[in-house]
Amino acid sequence: MTLADQPPAAALLFQTLLAHGPLTRAEIGRRTGLSPGAITKVATPLLTDGWITELGRPAERTAGRPATLIAVRADRACFVGVKVTGDELIGVLTDLTARTLATARAHLASRDVDTVVLAVARLADRLRAQAPPRPAGALHGIGVTISGDVDGHTGTVQYSPFLNWRRVPLARLVQTATGIPAVIENDVRALTVAEQWFGVGVGLSSFALVTVGAGIGCGISIGGRVVSGAHGVSGEVGHLPVGGTERVCTCGNTGCVEAVASAQAITEQARRATGDPVLTMGRAVRLAHAGNTDVRAVFARAGHALGLALASVANLIGPERIIISGEGVATYDLYEEQIRTTFAARAFGAAAECDLVVRPLPFEEWARGGAAVAAQRIFAPAK
Repeated sequence: MTLADQPPAAALLFQTLLAHGPLTRAEIGRRTGLSPGAITKVATPLLTDGWITELGRPAERTAGRPATLIAVRADRACFVGVKVTGDELIGVLTDLTARTLATARAHLASRDVDTVVLAVARLADRLRAQAPPRPAGALHGIGVTISGDVDGHTGTVQYSPFLNWRRVPLARLVQTATGIPAVIENDVRALTVAEQWFGVGVGLSSFALVTVGAGIGCGISIGGRVVSGAHGVSGEVGHLPVGGTERVCTCGNTGCVEAVASAQAITEQARRATGDPVLTMGRAVRLAHAGNTDVRAVFARAGHALGLALASVANLIGPERIIISGEGVATYDLYEEQIRTTFAARAFGAAAECDLVVRPLPFEEWARGGAAVAAQRIFAPAK
């Protein structure tokens, strides 16, 4: 018996315990709206099959009989999560509650699809070898995350500009190479799942995650569900047309946020501003910190474009919080003032009260999002 075989009420109970447990039956009822009878009905097979457990110690006493806490049994299953970058794989092995058991990285000698799939399989083997002893068959899935247009429902990378992949059936290829049930997801949406489960999105009715780095991405969570879009495309704020530039974006259009505010875009604009064709991002940051007005203007333009993107997100979905992450937050101080100024000016009405949180996250956390997506599929399989 698997979680996917259970009724929707069982998935609701299980998700609630993952996000908020351990909980008493009464607390589960308050959070889910399930009746005591319904909770008993769906919890019994989950207890029998070892997906959840009674902790054997009472919660704080109230009037009457002590209440027993119920929790997800973390060692019931484990998962591999892998984030694919242009030159490296970052992998983690987690338990059912997404607690990290092992981490590993692997250099990519090539971006060729076959090379990457083989490297993913080898990395998964390394992670399994590093894991503590586990019951046979406890590895339930692998989640691979990648930037670009990713259709998690079909397991296909429709287009990844940084890898130059088109219509790659990556889930099928990884599953064949590893022998493990595989899912794929856009890396930002996977990170959003991680933040929803165990990050600063826990307990929020809605939030958005905007990542700044090689690209500009956005994941959206509404009502406890990460939006994936009808065709696997959602939250592409990096390709919002903000104008003010004729720079060509990786998507082929001009005027996109990403064409102004991605790491490569900032580097190229700083090279033009200084007349130095080999200027690096690191050198541009140092020049900006030293007060170079031309380079600081480049970061200010990037901040304005990002502020417009964040205001658009706030105006469209009205999230409680927008989390700003990605490798670009290492230089956030250079455009924070402009981001917040533009956001305040362009967010409509009460949308301007949206909480903006800067959250640096290493790539291992992105990989952990892949493991969380794989875990999610065992009780909420894609339709």
